[in-house]
Amino acid sequence: MAKAALLFPGQGAQTVGMGGKLAESLPAARQLFEQAAEILGYDLLTLCKEGPAEELDSTVHSQPALFVCSLAALEQLKVDAAETVSSAVATAGLSLGEYTALVFAGSIDFASGLKLVQQRGQAMQDAADEVSSGMVSILGMERQQVADLCDQARQDDVLQIANLLCPGNIVVSGSTPACERVASLADEAGAMKVIPLAVAGAFHTPIMQPAVERLSQALQEVDIKPPAVPVISNVDAKSHDDPEEIRELLIRQVVSPVRWEDSIRLLIDDYGIEQFYEVGPGRVLRGLLKRIARKTPCESVPA
Repeated sequence: MAKAALLFPGQGAQTVGMGGKLAESLPAARQLFEQAAEILGYDLLTLCKEGPAEELDSTVHSQPALFVCSLAALEQLKVDAAETVSSAVATAGLSLGEYTALVFAGSIDFASGLKLVQQRGQAMQDAADEVSSGMVSILGMERQQVADLCDQARQDDVLQIANLLCPGNIVVSGSTPACERVASLADEAGAMKVIPLAVAGAFHTPIMQPAVERLSQALQEVDIKPPAVPVISNVDAKSHDDPEEIRELLIRQVVSPVRWEDSIRLLIDDYGIEQFYEVGPGRVLRGLLKRIARKTPCESVPA
């Protein structure tokens, strides 16, 4: 059997309609949504199924929604391919998805994870509301080129690389004026595409520092266990067994770049992963994998 790893999506993968079929057909998935409604204080399943999109896309709702829908998809994978789930040798999640990965690995229980994700989403939304900021996707440029553009465009504002997704796909994040400057410079420098992202604010930068303080407090109250399988951290593209290290990295993740390309390369080169499963809404991670390691297969497990 091929060595497999499970990947969990992050914010931006949500779509109206997700989770509905799983909740109807799979009792374990329906139970997750029922438990989520009690914890969150609102009907998450109806929001996922019916929208409106503006409400589902808000940071405070999209993060819990993706977390629960991805774990519902995991329940489907347990039914369809139980051996795949039980024999997976590692896991990773993109930003928010790292929390889902930690639940899969038994490091955090579902209820604690959902409460953390709810608090994380609210704290990040509140931090974003304090400063006019955003994120810009720059396609077709190398990592160093983008770093140099950030240095040119930053001036006295916050601006840094936020997501290192795959070759030629890098997201920068910062204050609105700095994002506008770097977008213009990237266009002039010959970027294939420059796309301002529809997000609440500058995630994975110091603009999120107020969220760090709140998330740090929330994490101190959660019991974190050593994961049963390696969970690759977004911050340093390494796995960690020590619960205190995991706690600290989840705090740092909010203001640090997401090293997704490095994480995937580690899984292939060091863990010998031959097959990936993208568990949850969308196919973003599958698309990124094609740019990182074209020959490594990835199967979607939709929500």
